[in-house]
This record gives sequence, C-alpha cells and structure tokens, in this order.
Amino acid sequence: MTIINTYGGRQVNIENPQAETIHIGDVAHALSFICRGGGHAKVFFPVARHCVYCAQEARARGYSDIIALACLLHDASEAYMLDLPKPIKDNLFPQYREYENRLLDCIYEKFIGRRLTAEEAAAVKAIDDALLMYDLKFLLDMDVELPETCIRPGYEYEPFEKSEAAYIELFREITDRISGR
Repeated sequence: MTIINTYGGRQVNIENPQAETIHIGDVAHALSFICRGGGHAKVFFPVARHCVYCAQEARARGYSDIIALACLLHDASEAYMLDLPKPIKDNLFPQYREYENRLLDCIYEKFIGRRLTAEEAAAVKAIDDALLMYDLKFLLDMDVELPETCIRPGYEYEPFEKSEAAYIELFREITDRISGR
C-alpha cells in the first residue's frame, strides 16, 4: 500500500484512492508549491496558476463549466504524486501513469461526478497543450510558435498563498455555478 500524507492531515492511498481522502484544499495547497516543468523555469511558476489559466481559457472559449472544472483539476494528481517528465513516465515507470490515471479518475468522479468523456478529455488536453507553449516560451525562452488563445497568461512571480487562493476561489465559483447556487 502506497500512502501519501497530506497538508490537511489526511492519508491518500495512491494505489487505491478513495474520494473521501481527496480534498480540494490539499490539492490547491500542494499545487501552489509545485513549480511547472519540475522547477526548470526562469521564475517560480506554480502548477496551481497553470491550472487556473487553463480553466480561464476554457471559460473564455465558451466551454461548459464541467470542462472548465476539468481544466482546473487536470493536474490535481500531481498534488499527491508530483509529476515526472513524459519520457521517464513512459520508459522507466510505466506503472506510474496507471496510478496517475486512476487517481485523476477518482478526483474527477469526486468533484465532477463522473469521469470525463473522450470529447471533454480532448478539450482539456488541447487547452493544456496550448498553454504549455506559453510556458515553454516564457519560462524557458524556447523558440516556439504560440497558438491563438483567448487569454494571455502572466509569468510574474506571485507568492504561493495567492496561487492557492486563486485556485480555491475559481473552484468554488465553478462548482457553485454547476450546483446552481
């Protein structure tokens, strides 16, 4: 059994995650401390901020609140498992992706009520991929072509508390709208 202790004092079983152990406060807190690109960036840019930008892009494109929430949550497994570069995941630790997908499905089921459809997952991936190009350009000075987006992400430093609060605020706003509050 692989157990992760969380900021909020809970324990999450990575091999068999249970919805009752997943809390948005733990997700927001951890993602606000984790730097995009494993820290390979000109400035500290938290995964939480990236997720907020993805959700804002989904809303700006006119996608449903479900897709906006999925964009906000798409890296939530990293709050418990961190992230590994794709070549390492695929070549050295193939079981990692299995656990990551299982955990993300649990997170989606808890906060969205179900797993994503193939169409929803494709929309989330398209937004994530588009904003990745901005990350590469502004966090690594890579010469990449920037795709058209509805928002322009900012890359100035902000304290982790601000990223954490923005994540929680957007989560509450979207989930309140979904539930009709």
